[in-house]
Amino acid sequence: MELAFAAPFGLIIGSFLNVVSYRLPRGESLVAPASHCPGCDTPIRPWDNVPLFSWIFLRGRCRSCSERISPRYPLVELTTAVLFAGLALSYGLNDDLIALLPFAAMLIAVADIDLEHRIVPNRILLPMAVYGVAASAVVRTDMLPELLIAGAAAFTFLLLAALIHPAGMGMGDVKLAGVMGLYLGAAIAPALLIAFLSGSIVGVAILVRHGARGRKQAVPFAPFLALGAVVALFAGHQLVHLYLHHFL
Repeated sequence: MELAFAAPFGLIIGSFLNVVSYRLPRGESLVAPASHCPGCDTPIRPWDNVPLFSWIFLRGRCRSCSERISPRYPLVELTTAVLFAGLALSYGLNDDLIALLPFAAMLIAVADIDLEHRIVPNRILLPMAVYGVAASAVVRTDMLPELLIAGAAAFTFLLLAALIHPAGMGMGDVKLAGVMGLYLGAAIAPALLIAFLSGSIVGVAILVRHGARGRKQAVPFAPFLALGAVVALFAGHQLVHLYLHHFL
């Protein structure tokens, strides 16, 4: 039942996230005009706008002009569906999803935008920070103090890191970490650890491949933060528990 609800819902939200990722960095409206081919501007027919399946049926090309449609679009839709289904299976169809599903969608959107544009938009982060506090005050009241402390701590930690090494990350990453804390609570600790570890691995791989030139290659950090947050959504509190009981 969780899969029957969450997976199709995730496909629909993933389709909307594609609109957000494409239009928001360009300053375009998320509402109008209707979805259209960026190559020929032909409006996309409803039967050609079914998440994931239309891309497969059309073989990744516009029906009107045969312009290639990036595989990132179905990938975002599929990722959202899988993530939503996983959260529904892990938490059950309960009030926690009111906070966690929008948070998961935000992670996908900011990672996608940062990969292409190297920005983490305030127009996403600020509303999600407000929503996180408001939703948790209603459905996760007992966790609210922990969430507020985690948000402030994560923001401060990454702010110090950005001040010490300005080339390593931007203020968008700092604010994203703060928002993550508002949803993850104590699980923000393993989320940040995984983000820095995975980012370091990719950085080392770039240096090995490109040598000294790799030092000048900018690597967006939001996708690594999003990866850490996803792991924390499923296993964050277990990792915290494991650390507290075996290493302290």
